[in-house]
Amino acid sequence: MPTPSDKTLAMRLLEGKKVAYTALRYDPDVYVSAVEVAEAVELPPEQVFKTLVTQPEVGKPILAVIPAAAELDLKALAKAVGLKKIRMATQADAERLTGLQKGGISALALVNKGFKVFLDSSAAGFDQIAMSAGERGVQVQLAPQDFVRVTGARTAAISQV
Repeated sequence: MPTPSDKTLAMRLLEGKKVAYTALRYDPDVYVSAVEVAEAVELPPEQVFKTLVTQPEVGKPILAVIPAAAELDLKALAKAVGLKKIRMATQADAERLTGLQKGGISALALVNKGFKVFLDSSAAGFDQIAMSAGERGVQVQLAPQDFVRVTGARTAAISQV
């Protein structure tokens, strides 16, 4: 376990909710894409999830959590949310809206901030999935059902390879 000063907000949240997790660290200056992060933490890209910020025409942004190598299916997400249209937030908007840097955006770090969270249904195929711990260079690995319980995420088929 990391020392208290090494813990991100997401890690402290998980510990407070008694959720078992493993911290995985990598050099954030070397690995920039989610697929590269998966390689760095030695997990298949299907098991490492990235958090994308999307914007409906009205209302708060929606977080889509999908496998590293996948692309977000905006139509499927809109349908899952019950909207006609949804768009990707720009990197600048995503960082402004979440207060987190690209590569460090995490639904776990944004619990109780009013974001709806959707987890790609492929996560159910794994005992453990990894995702950003809310800071570039740190991932947390946890059971998908724990992620859903802590974030209130809904699952839906929202990605395509």
